[in-house]
Amino acid sequence: MTWSTREIADLAGTSLRSVRHYHDVGLLPEPERRSNGYKQYGVTHLIRLLRITRLVGLGFGLAQIAELGDADEHPEEALRALDADLVAQIERLQEVREEVAAMLEARLPTDLPAEFAVVGKAATLSEPDRRFATVMGRLLPADQRSVYAELLTDDARSATDDEFDALPPDADENARDDLARRMLEDLHVLRERFPGIDRLGASDPQHYRRTVEQVSAEVFNPAQLDVLRRLRALGRVRAARRDAAPGTPPPPGTSS
Repeated sequence: MTWSTREIADLAGTSLRSVRHYHDVGLLPEPERRSNGYKQYGVTHLIRLLRITRLVGLGFGLAQIAELGDADEHPEEALRALDADLVAQIERLQEVREEVAAMLEARLPTDLPAEFAVVGKAATLSEPDRRFATVMGRLLPADQRSVYAELLTDDARSATDDEFDALPPDADENARDDLARRMLEDLHVLRERFPGIDRLGASDPQHYRRTVEQVSAEVFNPAQLDVLRRLRALGRVRAARRDAAPGTPPPPGTSS
């Protein structure tokens, strides 16, 4: 008994297009043709096609199936390798599922990493903080993202953060200088509470600094940028007095 291409495709639970593709790539031998020119498939073809479709369904690529050939009916080594790959995929899918659950629970926007779920509703972030958080989510490694996320919580915010957010672009020099000095004191307290902020950007400080400066230039008004410049200058003076390394990473919304 023989089958047509459509019949053998139906028996194997695949499509005509797949059968023809398996012929094209050399996985399935071409059968003999009847006198009318139609292909006639036998049991050998069906068994080979069933094996191909089974392996494809398990996740093998066509190149892998070609390497296995016909001789090995139980490719144990290949199956063990596939099993290890499936374990890794399941672990990754579980991580993704947990991340989606955190996003749903915290109503976290899709442009923020899962570590920022501790912030709560992202709607509470100011627009500059939101933009910084989005960039930091890409710029920082996972352990540093967790540290930065702590700085975004309401508990980490100070009165000067709110003043900085509300600072008008035409704020006078005295107001800017006073705010920068008070922000420096708050930053000192923040460093004691969250010592991990000293590690932010430490793996590539130049790239970190350039990125922060670019984001700052786009999200802050002229008065706020001037406050940040004053804050950096004051920080360098204090650091020099302590004989400490300059370049302390800024808290959210006051990035320098």
